[in-house]
Amino acid sequence: MTDYFLSCDWGTSSFRLKLITIPALQILSEENSDTGIATVFAAWSKRAEKDQARRQLFYLKVLASYIKNMERETGISLAHVPVVLSGMASSTIGIVDVPYTHLPFAIDGSNINTNLIKEDKVFAHDVLIISGTRNSDDVMRGEETQLIGCMDENPVADSADQLYIFPGTHSKHIHVKNGAVVSFSTYMTGEFFALLSKQSILHTAVEKHAGIEPTNSFIKGVKEAVNGNLLHTAFMVRTNDLFKKLNKEENYDYLSGLLIGTELKDILKVEADVSLCCNSNIEKYYSAALAALGLNDKVRIIPPEKVDRSVIVGQYKILQSKR
Repeated sequence: MTDYFLSCDWGTSSFRLKLITIPALQILSEENSDTGIATVFAAWSKRAEKDQARRQLFYLKVLASYIKNMERETGISLAHVPVVLSGMASSTIGIVDVPYTHLPFAIDGSNINTNLIKEDKVFAHDVLIISGTRNSDDVMRGEETQLIGCMDENPVADSADQLYIFPGTHSKHIHVKNGAVVSFSTYMTGEFFALLSKQSILHTAVEKHAGIEPTNSFIKGVKEAVNGNLLHTAFMVRTNDLFKKLNKEENYDYLSGLLIGTELKDILKVEADVSLCCNSNIEKYYSAALAALGLNDKVRIIPPEKVDRSVIVGQYKILQSKR
């Protein structure tokens, strides 16, 4: 058995490749770029050949170029080291369209749909591609792998009723019960914030700043989101500026609080305990918002450094389960 595996998180607009030791799961080397799946698909779409075999080879050549860079930097031959891919690689614009895994799926990764591309003379690596998951009206790609990786942080999760929150551009709230994911919901929190703060009439009323702690205006936004209608409260960002109730930086935080509060207020109706899974950049904001909603007693924070490793841990557990 090899002493390594290659962890690849290939998103729509980003590419992350890591060389991981087994069994310690330490990162030896990294390759990061903005060569996301969308960029590769756009390049592929311009070619005359459209058959699946050539498409697969086209994508694998991109992957191979980063592996070669890693070999030069580390001095380690990576031939025959398996690659585990999650993210958009399994989508309709990815290497191969892997059918979504339907709910429920086991939190140990044992019944996640995958596609194995066996190594050959052209590409000397087995490639395990992890599918996304779906329910009747929602989908996710990548968070299912993170969730499986986070299970190490919650040893009672297989028998508990838990709601896992993964904040982001499209936040995911994932309900785990009796060792399986039984439902999940997507909240377009980050995308809405970007649209409202940069492209709407509100953009002149807010100003990004370097603060790293939740402010009073952020908490104000969270609390007003609970009983308000976002289509109305969002306009208060404009009147806050017009009437000089808040300065532009405070207004920026107020808008952030409105959107995060709107996302989280659904949790007030949930009986399950809550596990917050996010990186250090936004953990303070979500923790402060949950506290403002009076949810401290039912929330546990999975350490951000553990969440940062969750893709690697999840990919490795899925790799083990498929062998």
